[in-house]
Amino acid sequence: MSRWSPFHLAEPSPWPILASIGALSLTVGLAAWFHLQSLTLLYLALFSIILCSIQWWRDVIREATFMGHHTNKVKQGLRIGMILFITSEVFFFLAFFWAFFHSSLAPTPEIGCSWPPTAIQPLNQFSVPLLNTAVLLASGATVTWAHHSLMAGSWDNTIKALMLTVALGLYFTFLQLLEYKEAPFTIADSVYGSVFFVATGFHGLHVMIGSTFLIICLLRASALQFSSNHHFGFEAAAWYWHFVDVVWIFLYLCIYCWGS
Repeated sequence: MSRWSPFHLAEPSPWPILASIGALSLTVGLAAWFHLQSLTLLYLALFSIILCSIQWWRDVIREATFMGHHTNKVKQGLRIGMILFITSEVFFFLAFFWAFFHSSLAPTPEIGCSWPPTAIQPLNQFSVPLLNTAVLLASGATVTWAHHSLMAGSWDNTIKALMLTVALGLYFTFLQLLEYKEAPFTIADSVYGSVFFVATGFHGLHVMIGSTFLIICLLRASALQFSSNHHFGFEAAAWYWHFVDVVWIFLYLCIYCWGS
């Protein structure tokens, strides 16, 4: 970065190409697990992705916190990038909703001309799904509390609110795991099972990613790496978490309530 330039040009880094190789290995490892019942490549790929993520995140934190490269102009670019990323995620989930409504609004004879398909017993929307909805909405409130506390310079409240948010996110994941174990149908049970587990499963994956994001923010907040006017890392995590909340509300209303 030039002394007089507000922009930051990233230095050559090995992490993008190594993370890409890890992602490719993860795909091949999943195929090997499904067809050959071999987990070796899957474990190696997961380990390499986690290691690359830690090193890459460490470098970004150094640039932002200690080297001063994240100027206002750079933060503006990061905000636009995060907005575009979340927009792409919206269309990612839109494909699942499209598949759901395509099958549910005009059920074919192959599934009994009814929705849910014949012999499929849907989950009770007023049991675990409703509890999960309350948990996720509460986590949205606590992450907003953390954001306002951070802007006000209240570090104790920021850390408390972040701890609550992470705990609620992990609790949501635990409840969804129990729901999957007790579900009376599987991913192989017609289009209903496929759409249900793919849509809710990818949402659960996003919850786990968001929880990891917030755990990193909690560690950084504990190390006093944020300030009231320089905390885009946390801001991006909060945006992502609110996106996860909104997607779950649509999943609950469409798939659990209307679709059942």
